Amino acid sequence: MSSPSNNHIIRLEDANKVYNVGSNDVKALNGVNISFERGDFWAIMGPSGSGKSTMMNIIGCLDRLTRGNYYLEGQDVGGLDDDALSEFRLRYLGFIFQSFNLIPQLTVLGNIELPLYYLGWEPEDSLKRAEELALSVGLEGRLDHKPTELSGGQMQRVAIARALANDPKILLADEPTGNLDSQTGVQIMELLVKLNELGKTIIMVTHEQDIAAYAKKRLHMKDGIIDWIGS
Repeated sequence: MSSPSNNHIIRLEDANKVYNVGSNDVKALNGVNISFERGDFWAIMGPSGSGKSTMMNIIGCLDRLTRGNYYLEGQDVGGLDDDALSEFRLRYLGFIFQSFNLIPQLTVLGNIELPLYYLGWEPEDSLKRAEELALSVGLEGRLDHKPTELSGGQMQRVAIARALANDPKILLADEPTGNLDSQTGVQIMELLVKLNELGKTIIMVTHEQDIAAYAKKRLHMKDGIIDWIGS
């Protein structure tokens, strides 16, 4: 296999993922070839079972290919063990989930600081970083609140700030507006556009056409393959 060019932050080559369901094999990815360049903002679309979530899990180092190659920052991560994959996730990737995935016992600042704890930051440094990020995503006056005291939009802002804590090169957003009303969804998407303009590579899964329109590029999946790419 050829190595990716320097501008390709992510590349999948002949990506196949097969799940064993009972006595059947289900092909979630069927020979996918795709590259994502630095600074891109992609929307991945497709019906349920199309393979879009599997692709996101592979890109996020949450699952492994059955066959093929996945390059992240020029390294084929397929041969890495679980600890090395965890290190890659922590250093290169930030995750934004539909259900926010905040820890209810922690405050806004505590949730944002969490990745920095695993990176071994000193407490005073991680607190300063968390405060800066909280303010940058519009959480003034909410720093000591817990998730149950926040609106859906505020919780997603916390999730975005937490995803940015380790200064990742890539943000992976899985239905980031799925649990939000339309007005709040627009605010969150405008925030993601701003982050992309600041240089973050963003890959987003969504089933909503109006949300996908915020991305620079779109791809549509069906039956484990990419059936069209557009902008």
